[in-house]
Amino acid sequence: MDLDPIHLVFAAFLGLIAGVIGGLAGIGGSLVMIPGLGVIYGYDEPNRVIQHLYMASAMGVNVLVSAPAAWQHGKKGSISIPTVKLILPGMLIGMMCGVWVSDQTPGRWLFAILAAFIGLYALNNLLRAARKTVEPEAQDARTQWWLYSLIGLFTGFLGGLIGVGGGIVMVPLMQVMCRVPLKLAIGTSSAVMVVSALLGATQKILNLEKHGLEMTQALQLIAIMGPGAMVGGMLGAKLTHKLPLQGLRIAVSILLTMIAARLAFSERSHGPAKQFSIPEIKDTP
Repeated sequence: MDLDPIHLVFAAFLGLIAGVIGGLAGIGGSLVMIPGLGVIYGYDEPNRVIQHLYMASAMGVNVLVSAPAAWQHGKKGSISIPTVKLILPGMLIGMMCGVWVSDQTPGRWLFAILAAFIGLYALNNLLRAARKTVEPEAQDARTQWWLYSLIGLFTGFLGGLIGVGGGIVMVPLMQVMCRVPLKLAIGTSSAVMVVSALLGATQKILNLEKHGLEMTQALQLIAIMGPGAMVGGMLGAKLTHKLPLQGLRIAVSILLTMIAARLAFSERSHGPAKQFSIPEIKDTP
C-alpha cells in the first residue's frame, strides 16, 4: 500500500472529517470514508474489486467512531437502552446476511448501489427539512417490539451490503416508524453500532482474501484513519447537542448530495477503469 506522506495526510484527514459527520448525525462516517478512499487511492479495473477493501476499512473505523460518540450521547441522556436491546438482535442478523451478500456481489455494483443510496438519503432529508416536520417528544415514541426488530434487520442488511454503519438508515426509520426524537435516535443508533459495526467489520475483513485482497491492507487503513475518526466522533457528538436540528439535517444532506454527485460523475467521466494501482503492501527493512 502506498503510504507516502501525502496519502497518509489525506487518509488521516479523511478519518477526522468522517468522524465528525458520523458523530454529528449518527451515521457512522462510511458515506464519507468509502468514496474518500476511492478518491485517494483510486480504482484499477472494471469490477472495482478494491471497493471491498474500502468497505472493510470503513466498517472497521465505524467502530472507533461510534464508541466515543455513544459515550458522549450517553452522558447527555440521549441513549434508550431498552430500544438498543430491541434493535440489536435483528441488527446483528441483518449485518451478517448483508456482508455475506456483499461478498458475492461485484464491487462495481456495490459502488453503484452506494452512490444511489447516498443520493436518495440526502434527497429525503432535504424534503423532510422543507416540510418542517414537527419533532416528536420522547413520550410519543411507539413501543411495539416488532417495529424495532424490523428496523434492526433491514438496517443491518443494508449496512452490511454497502459497508455503512447502519445509522444512516436506522435514524430516519426510528423517526418515521416509531416517532423517536432525532437526538434520541442518533444517540441510540450510535450505541447499537458499537456492536453491529464490530461484527460486520470483522466478517468483512476476514473475507477479503476471497477477493484477492489482504487483511493487513484494511488494518493499515483503519490505523491511519482511526485516531482522527475517534476525535471527530466525539466532537461531532458534542455538536449534536448544540446545533439546531433543522440546520444539522440540511448541512449533512447538502454534503451527502455533493458526495453522491461526485460518485456519479466519477463513474460517467472516467468509465469503468480508472488507472490506479491496487494498494500493495511494501516490505520494510
